[in-house]
Amino acid sequence: MAAFSPDRITGLLKAWSHGDDAALAELTPLVYAELRKLARAYVRRERGHNTLQTTGLVNECYLRLVDTRVEWQDRAHFFVLAGRLMRRILVDLARSRRYAKRGGSALHVGLSTHYDQCLATEPGRDLVALDDALTALAKIDDRKSRIVELRFFGGFSNDEIAEALGISGKTVMREWQVAKVWLFRELTDTDRIEAAHR
Repeated sequence: MAAFSPDRITGLLKAWSHGDDAALAELTPLVYAELRKLARAYVRRERGHNTLQTTGLVNECYLRLVDTRVEWQDRAHFFVLAGRLMRRILVDLARSRRYAKRGGSALHVGLSTHYDQCLATEPGRDLVALDDALTALAKIDDRKSRIVELRFFGGFSNDEIAEALGISGKTVMREWQVAKVWLFRELTDTDRIEAAHR
């Protein structure tokens, strides 16, 4: 993911945390390019149902990040938060569409990525349902929820997730497999419940 030294980005993030505006000016083009990669990956996965384009998603995420007062730990910490913010932006958009259309065509996404085989569900899964399932998973196992969030919304590789969460790559893979099964079951059960109430 990184085109620049993670140590350089980490140093700039820490300097910015301590009020160095020059560090923010130097950091901006470095992280902006990576945020665009993350947003492009999301827009590509989202299969054309989203009216929010890559630039809009990146700009909204970046503005929220700049306004966030955080003691940055490192580059991974920054991109974990960026992935979480992109999730919030996209889910909020989907929820507003759902309410505006009274259950009409909400923002839909496919749960597969070009990074690796993702959740084994049919394409067109509702982003709001995924967000609800991730929230439920976080109550049971926060780390598994964060792994899914980093892969799906952040576009992180296994190694990057391991670095961000301070765990081994093998642990990431094992927990990713369990999380996929749990989410598939949760989303399938949700579909059955909704179908029964129609």
